[in-house]
Amino acid sequence: MILSTNKNNPNALKLVIGGEISGNSVEIRIITTNESTLSRLPTLQLPTGITLISSNAALQYLLPGNEQDLENKWLEWDSTQLQPAIASYGNSGALDTSHKPRIWSLLSQLNSELKTKKYLITPDTHTSADIAIFCTLWCTICSTEVSAEITKEFPHVDKWLENISILPHVQQSLSKFPLENGFKAISSLNSSSWFPMNSYTGIRQKTAALEPSSPTKEPEAITKQELETSKKNWSTPLHPSIKPPTYPVLPRKNERNILITSALPYVNNVPHLGNIIGCVLSADVFARYCRQRDYNTLYISGTDEYGTATEAKALEENMTPQEICDKFFDIHNDIYRWFNIGFDYFGRTTTPEQTEIVQESFLRIKSQGYIITESVDQLLCQNCNRFLADRFVEGTCPGCKYEDARGDQCDGCGHLVNATELINPRCKVCSKTPVIKASTQFFLDLPKIQPKLKEWASKAEKNWSNVARAVTRPWLRDGLKPRCITRDLKWGIPVPIDEFKDKVFYVWFDAPLGYVSITKRYTQEYEKWWKPSEGTDVNLYQFMAKDNVPFHAIMFPATLLAANEGHTLVKHIMATEYLNYEDTKFSKSRGIGVFGTDARETGIPADVWRFYLTYIRPENQDSNFNWVDLATKNNSELLNNFGNFVNRALTFAVKNFEGKVPEMELREEDHQVLVLVQRELSHYIVAMEQGKFRDGVRHLLGISKHGNQYMQAQQPWVMVKGKEVKTAGTVIGVCCNISCLLSALLGPFMPDTSRELRKQLGLDGSTYGYIPEKVSILLSPGHKLGEPTPLFSKIEEAVVEELRSKYGGKQDNGTNGGKTEGSVEELQGQIAAQGLKVRELKSKTDKSVWQPEVQILLKLKEQLAKITETSIITVNTATIGEKNKENGPVQNGKIDIPALEAAIAKQGLVVRELKANSEKSVWQPELNILLKLKKELSDATGVITPNAVDKKSKKKK
Repeated sequence: MILSTNKNNPNALKLVIGGEISGNSVEIRIITTNESTLSRLPTLQLPTGITLISSNAALQYLLPGNEQDLENKWLEWDSTQLQPAIASYGNSGALDTSHKPRIWSLLSQLNSELKTKKYLITPDTHTSADIAIFCTLWCTICSTEVSAEITKEFPHVDKWLENISILPHVQQSLSKFPLENGFKAISSLNSSSWFPMNSYTGIRQKTAALEPSSPTKEPEAITKQELETSKKNWSTPLHPSIKPPTYPVLPRKNERNILITSALPYVNNVPHLGNIIGCVLSADVFARYCRQRDYNTLYISGTDEYGTATEAKALEENMTPQEICDKFFDIHNDIYRWFNIGFDYFGRTTTPEQTEIVQESFLRIKSQGYIITESVDQLLCQNCNRFLADRFVEGTCPGCKYEDARGDQCDGCGHLVNATELINPRCKVCSKTPVIKASTQFFLDLPKIQPKLKEWASKAEKNWSNVARAVTRPWLRDGLKPRCITRDLKWGIPVPIDEFKDKVFYVWFDAPLGYVSITKRYTQEYEKWWKPSEGTDVNLYQFMAKDNVPFHAIMFPATLLAANEGHTLVKHIMATEYLNYEDTKFSKSRGIGVFGTDARETGIPADVWRFYLTYIRPENQDSNFNWVDLATKNNSELLNNFGNFVNRALTFAVKNFEGKVPEMELREEDHQVLVLVQRELSHYIVAMEQGKFRDGVRHLLGISKHGNQYMQAQQPWVMVKGKEVKTAGTVIGVCCNISCLLSALLGPFMPDTSRELRKQLGLDGSTYGYIPEKVSILLSPGHKLGEPTPLFSKIEEAVVEELRSKYGGKQDNGTNGGKTEGSVEELQGQIAAQGLKVRELKSKTDKSVWQPEVQILLKLKEQLAKITETSIITVNTATIGEKNKENGPVQNGKIDIPALEAAIAKQGLVVRELKANSEKSVWQPELNILLKLKKELSDATGVITPNAVDKKSKKKK
């Protein structure tokens, strides 16, 4: 067997060791970078003539194991997580400490695995996984200045590495393939193309025709057909341009018409990052993508302004409801403009158009027989001469006798209550005692509509996100009930029936029709979108968080089906889970989290916010905003990967080719990188079409990574100094064209940066590039480039810590008896608002939706309990146990509660990351540590924390 490799390559050492263990003779051939094509090293040529181009696949060939699934898992972990992290960590002989948290998290995973056993797979032999991970670690960071830290913090990893390093097979291999550990090895890892096991592994025949090593969903190796297609596409370039915008945008026959809405944000608060990515930003990313694909696209949204919450906020701020709406509409509008949210029209629901459409829709549905009336008992304040909504009633809880229970929930015991059940109820406005009085309300007869709705949903849901389907199915499965659509309130759209003139429509019935009225505000030809003529197809995409799914999957479609006027129904519900803030809940009153008005103050560009929020978009499960991770993604993915590639390519062209795209004569190796780019482009388009924007970002970054690897392998700066100037020009010309493609693919995520890159490419910076399906020449030889400048700047660690502290909540400094002035009142307000949210969700959704909100409510109550005590609690350390001296901050017989809470937050981040990337055997030990920390906090404060309760007791309860 012939092993071809560059010097100091840890991936080559693993194959030498594999050959020693298996008894296979391996001939080592050292290749300089210039001799390689894509520097896809190491490669292993078998006696049959087949060449294995993935080091981990070759290692498995040499050391086939019995536990194939486990080996695959750890080999993939090595190639897709550990090696990329280390390659980014060591840069030009120095450590980039912004990547350290990622490295330490991965080492923590490995340490946890080795804590319970001295091996990864089996005790009898060292498998391919053991050898691969050993070489990756032992040759690189374990031979740098952080080796002492690794020994101290990860003792099980350290001992495991030592045991493998003294094996005779390893020592013999090192004598055959001596290498210089540390930064030299990391540099070799960077300059060679290590490929993820499930991405680019494969075999190469002597004829250079590549065949896949195993059947997968797509060929893993570059095939002859792919190369031929690449050559054809490149030689017959297409230069499509985006059609100029028209006003108004109207649907056209025989075209792809895309109507996009984002859930109307409510106007009684300032949106936080979770609100922004959950609806308006996600919708904007998709709208920009559609426009760059030249689809006929309209994106509308606006503020939801009627309802009890607006009245309550107006009362709190001593303003009229309309004044509150005007105030917060401006706040929302300014925030979205700063985030570059490109609505075609951003409206509001307090308009004549909204009143007209809601009233007309109601009368139409009533005439179709889908409206019924029922009598409802409500509390009437005779002094105020108004029926009281739940949040305007207070009284004594019928259960725990807490005296300040609200009309929807008791904050004393946490139970839901009905306003009419309160003991000694009182009006929140005047404190007078209300009386119970029956009130007749209109209901939408959902049971009557259900057959039509169920038939429609069974066909439509295939285009919905997973969370949208999960939330909707229980509603239809369990059977729908009549839904009240009117209220005895002042602030809302009046019911157009004389005997009901003192009532208004309930906000859930009113708000979704806002999509129609806002479209009408945009154009009087709105019905072309909402009641399209025959032959005109309109695809409606709606973006929201999961708590809004019932309104868009059940209520709004039921309303339109009942009207029976051929309305456009939603085809794609693109719902997300929730975004949390550093393991906790966003809270404006407590200063926790970044809200829309804060983002600009951080000094971080809007495009970086857009990129990171999309990168962590909670598509399949709740995700977490983290400052360290934000800085890491900015510094590694944007600055060192994307920005580094395009800046190197354009700068080189300016300095060496008179600022023009050089002449190009593409070779086989040039088309090989274009094939890899084509794969990423194809995956990018599929992901974007399906609303999987996280994958879209990753495929975009994958293209720039291929570009970096290609440029590093070809080394045009060496070629240009010798006799290979023409070849260097080809390499740079290809890189400039890849950069041009990237400028278009970046547009949906980072529009300002996309325009800036296009200017540097010598293109019109006022427009975005068309997103093509094929990789072809976009910049012809001789095209004049602009002036290249860095696109991104580094986020320093000191800035991260400053921002983390600023937005981490109001800290207790021990003054004022351990209380922060106003915090009790603020928390009580948060508890009240969260309680209302829980009650509403419980009445409308299933447990999977409202249960997380219950946990948030419990946490708020715990925080309220904590701040009524001193933050540093004196305890007998003997009663807590010696373990607290390790995990719990104990000083002079005292426990530092804030420090312990910080430790819990940090450990929670470790657990969540492990759960996302590994099996239970890896994350369970770390979860146990987290539970112990929470138990210590519970013992110290006397407050029971979630998950600190004994599991058996919880089950019994």
